[in-house]
Amino acid sequence: MTQLLKDIAYVRSGDKGDTLTIGVIARTPADYDTLRRSVTPAAVKQLFGDWVKGEVSVYEVPNLHSLSVFMRNALGGGATRTLRLDQTGKSIGNAILRLPVVGP
Repeated sequence: MTQLLKDIAYVRSGDKGDTLTIGVIARTPADYDTLRRSVTPAAVKQLFGDWVKGEVSVYEVPNLHSLSVFMRNALGGGATRTLRLDQTGKSIGNAILRLPVVGP
């Protein structure tokens, strides 16, 4: 059975305009390296597909054993402009937990 990000991390997310931000935090310090291997711009872009029209950036926050993920042009124009039913960063952010974990 494939291990998913939800097994080693939790998230906090939000939005500002058309940018989605997700903090992905390792459940234990030992999971941080696996988190870094698993959450890459390419993997995030592939997971979200056409929902993310812009650039995906992943920044390391090693003192918190976490990553900060920025997805630009990812909310259909922003909360007040999109036609998506449930478009905000709070709800979409949890979807990143479906990423498969990459082993050593």
